[in-house]
Amino acid sequence: MTDEQGIGRRAVLCGAGIVGAATLAGCGGDGEKSTEELRGKEIAKTADIPVGGGKIYGGDKVVVTQPTQGAFKAFTAVCTHQGCTVGSVTDGLIKCDCHGSEFAIADGSVRRGPADKPLKEYPVQVKGGGIVVG
Repeated sequence: MTDEQGIGRRAVLCGAGIVGAATLAGCGGDGEKSTEELRGKEIAKTADIPVGGGKIYGGDKVVVTQPTQGAFKAFTAVCTHQGCTVGSVTDGLIKCDCHGSEFAIADGSVRRGPADKPLKEYPVQVKGGGIVVG
């Protein structure tokens, strides 16, 4: 045997295991906030949400909509297809730019796939001019 054997099989396998674990750790969770994390938080002002439309709040990963005058809804901004953050709210739809899924602003239901599950809805209350989760 020589002193120049190179990297052994054990070292390669250990290295592969570490890389795999790090990759999986980076994929953990879907990015969606829980109702408890948001409870009591004012996530939007009523004046900022157009009737028949909505607004995305990326920091909280929430979409706030107003399907009809004075009726406010809040949904996760995380698409149920592959976890992308939705990109826009137009024409009565919450749209994901990653793969084209579309969701209804009234109830988060799927209007166009590839997503096959609705967006999670958060309970909201209007307090003063603010929209609060809870």
